[in-house]
Amino acid sequence: MKKNLLLLGFMACSLTMMGQTDKKESKKESWYFKLGASYFTQATATEFPTVGGRAANKDVYVGGKLNSRESVTGSFGEGFRYGGNVGYRFTDRLGVEMGINYYNSNSKTMVQTISQNTTVLKSDGQVKALDLAPALVLFLGEVKGFETYSKVGVIVPVNGTLTIKTDAIIPTSATTTVAVHSVDKVKPNPTVGFMAALGTSYKLGKNLSAFGEVEYRNFTVHGKTKETTEFTMNGADAMATRTQSDIHTNYSNQINSTSNNMSTNAAGFDKNKPTDDLSSYISISGVGLTLGLKYSL
Repeated sequence: MKKNLLLLGFMACSLTMMGQTDKKESKKESWYFKLGASYFTQATATEFPTVGGRAANKDVYVGGKLNSRESVTGSFGEGFRYGGNVGYRFTDRLGVEMGINYYNSNSKTMVQTISQNTTVLKSDGQVKALDLAPALVLFLGEVKGFETYSKVGVIVPVNGTLTIKTDAIIPTSATTTVAVHSVDKVKPNPTVGFMAALGTSYKLGKNLSAFGEVEYRNFTVHGKTKETTEFTMNGADAMATRTQSDIHTNYSNQINSTSNNMSTNAAGFDKNKPTDDLSSYISISGVGLTLGLKYSL
């Protein structure tokens, strides 16, 4: 509901600005191309999903006892994006765009355990994604060489991965420990997000313009599968010690007595099959600034 109200308000604002802009001679239908780079900051923070059965907490132990616990929240909406757009302008006021973008989020700590001022467990996540972004563009008129426009559209991820890197120091006896490193890759379920932007372009020449956009994007992603791609102990490959249930996980909205899960089906759990677990989601919402060049035919 909030997204719909935001969309309606954004369009109403754009239409009002159009009405206040002096009418000019209509421009011919034309194609244009844009290349740009963006930096986004996170818009909303949510609690991160569990990692390897560990809740999204920062735990601090002193003398072997839990001294403090803090919930870890955040979003993968902060990072760099690179992309291009193909646009077609139907009239002086209306056009459409199709964008293709590659997004690389900043790394975020999802789980952390500290004992005696030493980090003994830390899991960091990072999202990399390729998406398509079809949008409707409303051109608001040109003033002193600057042409302002707004656009609204959807975000359709084509390919993407949440990579989780975990480093832990695990006691093996009263006097020895082992350093464990693992890399998990989470693939998402199909999803659709929402975007809205306000921008302006300035002519540098007959066909070339510079442009800047402020964009809000909002979407969440649910996990579909998880696979452990690296597992080492003291730097040595130890993937052979992992079972299929350790390496592969299938996510769903519900697990029960027939699921391959130790919590709900301990008697029927098969370590030679992927583990079934509850699906969780991550937020990739953010507000960003895009700068680039536009070439009009």
